[in-house]
Amino acid sequence: MKTLRIFSFFLAVLSLSGCAVSLPEQSKTLLAMDTVMNLTIYGDTDDTALSRAEDLIYELEDLLSTTDEQSELYALNQGESVTLSPPVRDVLDQALALCSDTGGALDITIYPVVRAWGFTTSTYQVPDRDTLSALLERVDYSQVHLTGDTLTLPEGMELDLGAVAKGYASDQVAGLFRACGIDCAQIDLGGSIQVLGNSPDGDPWRIGIRDPEGESAEDYVAVVETADQAVVTSGMYERNFEQDGVRYGHIIDPSTGYPADHGLASVTVISPSATLADALSTALFVMGRDRAAEYWRSRDDFEFVLIGEDGSITISQGIADSFSLAGEQGSLSFEVIRR
Repeated sequence: MKTLRIFSFFLAVLSLSGCAVSLPEQSKTLLAMDTVMNLTIYGDTDDTALSRAEDLIYELEDLLSTTDEQSELYALNQGESVTLSPPVRDVLDQALALCSDTGGALDITIYPVVRAWGFTTSTYQVPDRDTLSALLERVDYSQVHLTGDTLTLPEGMELDLGAVAKGYASDQVAGLFRACGIDCAQIDLGGSIQVLGNSPDGDPWRIGIRDPEGESAEDYVAVVETADQAVVTSGMYERNFEQDGVRYGHIIDPSTGYPADHGLASVTVISPSATLADALSTALFVMGRDRAAEYWRSRDDFEFVLIGEDGSITISQGIADSFSLAGEQGSLSFEVIRR
């Protein structure tokens, strides 16, 4: 069976019955956090909301960038003692809590290892084992301790909040939209997708999981119908390289220093929290199918779609009634993991 490489994308904003309702629409496209972002709001809304959302995203990018020499994260990674601004303190608190809860499958101190593989600069290479062993000694989220709002990292330790930054930004934009009275919106931050309310026609939003081997954007594997949720997908296809006939992906297992290799091609997480969905799309990929299912059973605030390298599809019980295979994939089957 072929390997499916999966992307998330918005299907046409139409109900399954084809009945569409016309609502005023405003949208904005911007480039931030190394990705193209699209914000769309519907209805009679505050006409400053999109501009305010854009400013908010750029502000967060300035704070959380690992490469901007003016950012708080950059200063931390240079060994400086930093008094954290409220947004950085907030996202760091959430990220560290998830590092602990996932048993280190998510570890925001993995940055030196990711850099050694060349994923931060696109100068790809396979590090030797001695190099990885030395770098892994610096990887330990439990050693990140805040003193009030001040943080100084242990020597040689560096942070990367890339696994939560877009999700956090999405949650902040969603909060801003709601404060502006907006109850129908799409927030697409480059794979981190969040919707407010139902779609403009009143039905749930239809979010597709796409097979990029298809010839068009409509060649998708499945559809998840949802409202007031974030849907975030991570997979090795996003960034990878091949060396000596072996393909290496960018999602690093903190326990080994090597790309996660547990038979998954893609993980999609659905949750009311985009921060949680963003973080867990990475953590579950590192865990693999069985550990991901076990972890899901320990919580009640997210659902998942796991796509195996062999083309198998596994979903969690909570989306069984809102998930469907599509097109030529309709003849395939999927397994539902239950509590």
